[in-house]
Amino acid sequence: MRILSLKTYLVAPRWLFLRIDTDEGITGWGEPVIEGRAETVAAAVAELADYLVGADPLRIEDHWQVLTKGGFYRGGPILSSAVAGIDQALWDIAGKTYGAPIHRLLGGPVRDRIRVYSWIGGDAPAEVAEAAVKQVEAGFTAVKMNAAGNVRAIDTAAEVKAIVARLASVREAVGDGVDIALDFHGRLSMPMARRVLPLLEPYLPFFVEEPVVPELTRDLAAVTSLTSIPIATGERLFSRWDFRPAFEAGIAVAQPDISHAGGISEVRRIAAMAETHDVTLAPHCPLGPIALAASLQVGFATPNLLIQEQSLGIHYNEQADLLDYLVDRSVFAYRDGHVPLLEAPGLGIEVDVKAVERAAADGHRWRSPIWRRDDGSLAEW
Repeated sequence: MRILSLKTYLVAPRWLFLRIDTDEGITGWGEPVIEGRAETVAAAVAELADYLVGADPLRIEDHWQVLTKGGFYRGGPILSSAVAGIDQALWDIAGKTYGAPIHRLLGGPVRDRIRVYSWIGGDAPAEVAEAAVKQVEAGFTAVKMNAAGNVRAIDTAAEVKAIVARLASVREAVGDGVDIALDFHGRLSMPMARRVLPLLEPYLPFFVEEPVVPELTRDLAAVTSLTSIPIATGERLFSRWDFRPAFEAGIAVAQPDISHAGGISEVRRIAAMAETHDVTLAPHCPLGPIALAASLQVGFATPNLLIQEQSLGIHYNEQADLLDYLVDRSVFAYRDGHVPLLEAPGLGIEVDVKAVERAAADGHRWRSPIWRRDDGSLAEW
């Protein structure tokens, strides 16, 4: 079997899909994207296609090594994301070739279902509390919320208390039987992290995600040592080497993104490396159905999986949603806040090719918002 072609599709709301066709009629799908830089990643995929066309798609590990290390300049989010989507598609081809879901090629499932969490929106405490209750009523046992808005390097007492009040309102609304994760998106400075995190402890959040920017990963020990709250990070780390200082700093939850961090092959290795540090895995995935399916395939075969993020109904998905590109939408039918074992070959999903082509005819130019503080300086989004 040989690879015939690689084709990318820019599809709403902010995704990039990849199709790899072979001379035996087997097609693999991947999702190589950096949100806001989709066209750049598509260009990187096109460059890597020069090596892949005509190659055996089942030599997945050899291709991963060549694509990541065969060039003199290595790493970074663009190359890692391009490789990630290619890797997903090659694993999809392998599963379809052998007639098995990818998790069976990774050693078989270690669980029968995977717990997922749902995002909740809102700014005022009452709003987020109401949104959380709705997700609990829908069957979810865990939710995640933005912890803060546009925060100054050292902000006022009022802003600190507002952060605490939002979590407190959700905890009061859903009780102690529901897990609440907080995402800071790297918006806290180290001084603000030291001030805020201890005040959140009485409400026992599930974890606090990215309290500081990834550039400060080597300094995370100063954060993990000041609070009992589990610290999560990793959506902006792209390899085992990027994760090493985070593990050494004492994080509790690793969050590699399967569309950013080298695909199924590398996320599987990051998970194993995490296990040696007593760290659990909660893959980042506010993306489309292909990325979610790939994440779940790894999760079913990973002993130290904690929970899986998913994007159904997330505030980013304004023009299209998770299920719009699937032939069988029931594959992601959440039951009691869990996804059942995926049993179909490859990624376990069937992509609706016509829906993808229709969406790609319009494409998108999604860009990350630019936030500024009240003095006009750039703020972390």
